[in-house]
Amino acid sequence: MIWTQSYDPLHSFPLSALVAALPVVVLLSAIALFRIRIHFGALLGLAVALVVAIFVYQMPKSAAAGATLYGACYGLFPIGWIILNLIFLYQLTVEKGLFDILRSSLAAIAPDPRVQIILVAFSFGAFFEGAAGFGTPVAVTAAILIQLGFKPLQASGLSLIANTAPVAFGALGTPIIALSGVTGIDELSLSKMVGRQLPFFSLIVPFWVVWAMSGFRGMLGVWPAALTAGVCFAIPQFLVSNYHGPWLVDIVASLSSMAGLILLLRFWRPREIARLDPAAQPPSLAPLRHSAAELRKAWLPWILLSLLVFIWGIPAFKKFLNAVSSVELPIPNLHNLVKRGVEVAPPGSSPEKAIFLFNWLSATGTGILVAALISGLLIGFRIKELGRVYVRTLRLVRFSLVTIAAMLALGYVTKYSGTDATLGLALAKTGAFYPFFGTLLGWLGVALTGSDTASNVLFGSLQKITAQKTHISPVLMAAANSSGGVMGKMVDAQSIVVASTATNWYGHEGDILRYVFFHSIALGCLVGILVYLQAYIAPFTSLVVK
Repeated sequence: MIWTQSYDPLHSFPLSALVAALPVVVLLSAIALFRIRIHFGALLGLAVALVVAIFVYQMPKSAAAGATLYGACYGLFPIGWIILNLIFLYQLTVEKGLFDILRSSLAAIAPDPRVQIILVAFSFGAFFEGAAGFGTPVAVTAAILIQLGFKPLQASGLSLIANTAPVAFGALGTPIIALSGVTGIDELSLSKMVGRQLPFFSLIVPFWVVWAMSGFRGMLGVWPAALTAGVCFAIPQFLVSNYHGPWLVDIVASLSSMAGLILLLRFWRPREIARLDPAAQPPSLAPLRHSAAELRKAWLPWILLSLLVFIWGIPAFKKFLNAVSSVELPIPNLHNLVKRGVEVAPPGSSPEKAIFLFNWLSATGTGILVAALISGLLIGFRIKELGRVYVRTLRLVRFSLVTIAAMLALGYVTKYSGTDATLGLALAKTGAFYPFFGTLLGWLGVALTGSDTASNVLFGSLQKITAQKTHISPVLMAAANSSGGVMGKMVDAQSIVVASTATNWYGHEGDILRYVFFHSIALGCLVGILVYLQAYIAPFTSLVVK
């Protein structure tokens, strides 16, 4: 029997919205205020979500159990699979002592940590976002920053802040493609509109992340680097998104940004080189020299990782691997048994699908594992030693995997119960201010689900329906869901766990959340202001795709 969601179960919309927010409030309070270990906080939030879904929203218990299972499976695969294999690669490089060589070679390119944060967290991270997404860029950049001497809180928080502007075009345009699928709006139209919003923030974020690290005066000391990285990213981001499509935006923009910044550093250095530790000796402008063979060995794992992640992200290659390995598993008691209400879905919409895709060979995490195994053999590990390190890595990330599974289970329970749609409808009932609050709806979607793609699937149809009712461009508001969502990426619990695991700082997720929360809200509001201007105020209205 198909169960249809109801979005005002208490017959008082404000009260229903307050109850719908309880799981998120409990989760964030447990992490940030009460400092409960995050895996316990995630399980507590999941328990509250199940109570609300079953006893308030009258979701069938079997469907709630199915949603929990579906979310937990998705948390472990593909997301947990990415984290496990990436930390495995990282542990291999640490055990062989290659991080010292990597650190000194990066210091030769960019001796100032403020420039390193732009090069690694913003430009290099955007490449991984474009190729893979799903937590890969934060895990990679946070791990590299730790090797460069950044403290775990800085490495985690700054990686999260930097991983914003590229997210809407991540994983070869997956969020835009998914948004087109649920709204029926042409992919290129959505790509154009997002490409007329996010380049503004691609210019801002390099300055912002350095300001978060070292304050306003510290930012002024490296403004040429921030400007170069931002301009070299923003211009290709606009051009590729508007004249080609969403697929290669981040790849082209990130490579352009890295190339522009490295070229600048051949002719320019900050007047004063900053130090991560004020009590330490000033860094040498002539880092320790290593042989060409040592440098190749140190960079080999990361070059292989970049290459294989990119190959694994190519649609044709992924399609081939899926054809020979993927298995689709419908979730019992959930698949095609839950239907969204007409408030958030077009009349006549099909019931919600719930199929777990076990694409073990084409998953990004498998590409990372192949890179790790090849790298391990090439840098001198025996097969038995690789197995030993892998077991140790699994033990290291065990609580992170539990947390990610619980987080995604919570997100899927809110999705299939309809509590997320209640929150979305609350933001949509804001009249003339809808362009601003509709953008924050995208922020909320990513904060809840951990994915811009999932947020677009969740709220894309609602954005289109509400925009049509309020006589605002549906293309504008659908794109705003994705653009606003990217700023929620830094506060979603999944990303925070990825960052804490990559920096070996598990258990301090509350500190990371407090570090990034203001930046997430502030940047999300700025996107909302831009969308409001594009909806009503000339000359910004001229940017809206018809």
